[in-house]
Amino acid sequence: MKETINANIGGNAFTLDKDAYYRLSDYLADVRNRVQEPADEVMNDIESGFADIFIQTLSSSMMVVTLQMVEAAIRRMGNPEDFGPAKEIKTEPKSEYRQLRRSKTDRSIAGVCAGIAQFFHFDTSAVRLITLVLFLFGGLSLWVYILLWLLIPEEE
Repeated sequence: MKETINANIGGNAFTLDKDAYYRLSDYLADVRNRVQEPADEVMNDIESGFADIFIQTLSSSMMVVTLQMVEAAIRRMGNPEDFGPAKEIKTEPKSEYRQLRRSKTDRSIAGVCAGIAQFFHFDTSAVRLITLVLFLFGGLSLWVYILLWLLIPEEE
């Protein structure tokens, strides 16, 4: 099951799967970075072109635009390099956005220790060892672990 995102493209409402949405957003941002002035008019025309392609491709308004449909539309519209050279953009380093998640792949029981280790950039074995010592000597009860298991969402 995939997440979907509703988006307005060229004045038309579409439902895109998450991968398709991010691919199209990246493409449009790259093109915007390359288009000369007036960028808004050109970008509106490009979005309208995508909307026309999606309308032709979808047999029903209830269908979802997939990554394959976006890739095919990008091939029809042209590579971002076709719109000119990229402009230099001065950006400040972004702060890293992290979320505490239970690990799906590196887990012994529920992935709580691995998730905590990833979040704080610690070694997973060290976090597990500390948790075990706290269990044995009464500093951390089983109820706290179970509560963390229930409260910390699993990674996607």
